[in-house]
Amino acid sequence: MFFFPISDDNDSNSKPYVCYSLIGLCCFIFLWQSTLPINLNQNAIYNFGVIPAAVLGDQQGLIHPYLTIFTSMFMHGGWMHLIGNMVFLWIFGDNIEDSMGHKKFLIFYILCGVFAALLQSGINPQSDIPMIGASGAIAGILGAYLLLHPKANVNVLLWLFIFITVIKVPAFIVLSVWIVSQFFSASFASTGGVAYFAHIGGFIAGGLLIYFFKYPHISLFQQGNSQSFESSNFSINDLLNSKKDRDFMQEFIDTANKKDKN
Repeated sequence: MFFFPISDDNDSNSKPYVCYSLIGLCCFIFLWQSTLPINLNQNAIYNFGVIPAAVLGDQQGLIHPYLTIFTSMFMHGGWMHLIGNMVFLWIFGDNIEDSMGHKKFLIFYILCGVFAALLQSGINPQSDIPMIGASGAIAGILGAYLLLHPKANVNVLLWLFIFITVIKVPAFIVLSVWIVSQFFSASFASTGGVAYFAHIGGFIAGGLLIYFFKYPHISLFQQGNSQSFESSNFSINDLLNSKKDRDFMQEFIDTANKKDKN
């Protein structure tokens, strides 16, 4: 059985320019990584990824260890790593950016990523394995989304053998299952691999910071906009015709038209 969030029924009231920029930057850097020979890509990961033994110890690298906390947020280890993170940022990030504004959202995102990296480093301070990825910062977005929009419906793709459907599941179920799975995985994970405590740290940071970053008129625990647990056939056209995708494509087209006119 395979299930994966593909969109939500929770439109935002403003353009998520920071989310667009973060997605674009992460994709650009990953494409740069992909052009490197394997040995140079590994060197880049070790030089720009977070190494706990360097951040909390005296191990030296190409740049200051504290700077790697920021550079690591924009690097990814593979296509699935990148796609998974960017899909979650696309689905949930716009509503969080809408709740606090562009500048505060960028600060919020970075703080969640910093807290995630520091918690993972504190759990395993002797590790010399580099951590990369936007997962910790995006986990902060998920923690904030859980508190702001617990009843918003997330469209989840369910694939069971030849049976494929899309089910509307409340965000508090989707995100609660996700964070519980991170705790469960962290309990049984060996050294190396996925930095589960970074996910947990980012999620906790997002849940704590959202109260201080959101606009005063934005309330917590908002109601949903659609009926939960309805199912529908999976359609690429329906997914691409969602409001978020239409807004993004229309803005892309408008920008291209303006350049042509100039």
